[in-house]
Amino acid sequence: MKMYCKKSDTFFYFTKKLQKTFYYTKTIQKICEYFTFSFYNEIRIMKLENERRKYMKLRKWLVAGVAALGISVLLAGCGSGESQHKGSTVTGSGSSALLPLAKKAASAFKEKNPDVSIILNAGGSGVGLKQVSEGSVDIGNSDVDASMKLPSEKAKELQDHKVCIVTVAAVVNKDIYQDVKNITKEQLRDIFTSKIKNWKEVGGPDEEIVLITRPKTSGTRMLFTKYALDGMDETANATLETDDNGTLIENVSQTKGAIGYVALPYVRNSKFVNVLAIDGVEPTVENTYNGKYPVWGYEHMYTKGEAKGAVKNYIDFFTSEEFGKIIEELGYGITSKMQVSR
Repeated sequence: MKMYCKKSDTFFYFTKKLQKTFYYTKTIQKICEYFTFSFYNEIRIMKLENERRKYMKLRKWLVAGVAALGISVLLAGCGSGESQHKGSTVTGSGSSALLPLAKKAASAFKEKNPDVSIILNAGGSGVGLKQVSEGSVDIGNSDVDASMKLPSEKAKELQDHKVCIVTVAAVVNKDIYQDVKNITKEQLRDIFTSKIKNWKEVGGPDEEIVLITRPKTSGTRMLFTKYALDGMDETANATLETDDNGTLIENVSQTKGAIGYVALPYVRNSKFVNVLAIDGVEPTVENTYNGKYPVWGYEHMYTKGEAKGAVKNYIDFFTSEEFGKIIEELGYGITSKMQVSR
């Protein structure tokens, strides 16, 4: 009996021990769970706080950026006088007839946009169209439609901007002008195709006619051929061939019996050569507007695709009412004033 009691006490003792151990284990587990939860909860709170700080910082920069953008737009809209195309460069080549006016427009445009660089060269309409088609210049200046100089698929890629009107005049040496001030269109055609070779055949002195011609790349030549010579090719004179208007005028003035043709702006106030009337009509801007004088054409500025940025603004300025006054002062015509069209 005693033995049984001892065993019972021992069993009871170990049972109590196990209960206490189990209690402590559960307690420790709960404590661990509490601290684990607190730890991860703290991390979550820290993450949320960091996200909030990042958001506040980002919002601060966004607000500052929008404010700065608004101020810059406001300044631009108020006409601050500073260039909107800082560091932009506009390049153009082509028509020698359009070059003086293009340069004048560039100078006036740069007064309003001093940070824009505009580089312009001549070379002839054919050269300008080829270069703008290839992408080597922004603007191809031409006296004629692109389809007359480029393959149709290339011409279709270009955007045409008709910026003004140019009149082309036949010019002669002063010794000829003393006797010949007017010429018929038929006589002019016969002179440039060498059917008429002496000035006496048209009422002038007994002098041989010397042609000062232009290269085939010249848009001025194409205009003159189409509207003065009715499409007949002029006789070539390689010795005195040039597409530089200044050189051509010099050659005509210094060569006895010479005749050539240039854009009217080059000879409006010339002291070295004289212009001929055709069928009694003087080559003037007014006679071009009313359609009485036949040898004229549109001056084109071609871009490859739609003009953008500084290129677009330069062309827009060129065709503006503000610059229109200068166009007429220099001997060109304003497209909108034409009473006839082609």
